[in-house]
Amino acid sequence: MNQVTHTKPRPKFVEVLLADKHSIPLSIALHLVPGALIVAVYAFVAAPLVRAIGYPPFLAWAVALAVVLFPLLLGMAWLGKQATGRYCLRGGALQYMDRPVPRGKLIALISFCLVWMTVVSLSLTPLDNFLYDNAFSWIHYAGTGDSATSYLNGYSQQKLLTTLLICGPFTGWFLPLIEEYYFRGFLLPRLAQLRGWAPFFNVFFFSVYHFWAPWTVLSKLVFLYPGVHLAWKKRDIRISIGMHPGSALLLTVVGVIAVAMGRTSL
Repeated sequence: MNQVTHTKPRPKFVEVLLADKHSIPLSIALHLVPGALIVAVYAFVAAPLVRAIGYPPFLAWAVALAVVLFPLLLGMAWLGKQATGRYCLRGGALQYMDRPVPRGKLIALISFCLVWMTVVSLSLTPLDNFLYDNAFSWIHYAGTGDSATSYLNGYSQQKLLTTLLICGPFTGWFLPLIEEYYFRGFLLPRLAQLRGWAPFFNVFFFSVYHFWAPWTVLSKLVFLYPGVHLAWKKRDIRISIGMHPGSALLLTVVGVIAVAMGRTSL
């Protein structure tokens, strides 16, 4: 007698998350819920802790991001196990990871996007400041202000340098990398029903996900869109990874050097 092997059916929510397409309401929720959780962790856990030890609010935001994003990474690996039988990102829940773009072209595209994001984001800082002063000054997170580095300003060189050295590997690479895996590797490919509007949708709600800085939504739309559009068009997440974590790493290195040389206001 032949023995029949029964495969245990996957839970319904897993089927929904791993489906080729997410509904628009589900996708909006998946874009925004992590941001709401980050704000909650900041407000109720990280901010009181960091305030008690007298360090910049930047450290509290880094803690809040890590508390939410690292479990999100594990969740994506777990979904990979549901899809393939082993914990994984590539070949599991994430797409755009087959590396279709040749190395030379990839370097050129990343270089363009990296320069674009760095230069344009800095150039649009006056827009962020204007929107904060005229529409969002009622937001009173510690360190909030009309400066991109207000979360760091006003502390001693020793505390600034310690904060940047602790946070640097995370805010300068690992956390933006997890965001790219989640927003561009997991969510973006499942918006096929939007066709050419998918990158805009993804960038818009990724910008809104930063609930702690809503005055930066417009500037993020401008400086993030090219890299996300290219990652979507070429189906290669390495483009947006090179742009987003790459730019964060560059600015982190510059910041550490500046503080080490005596700058206490960035």
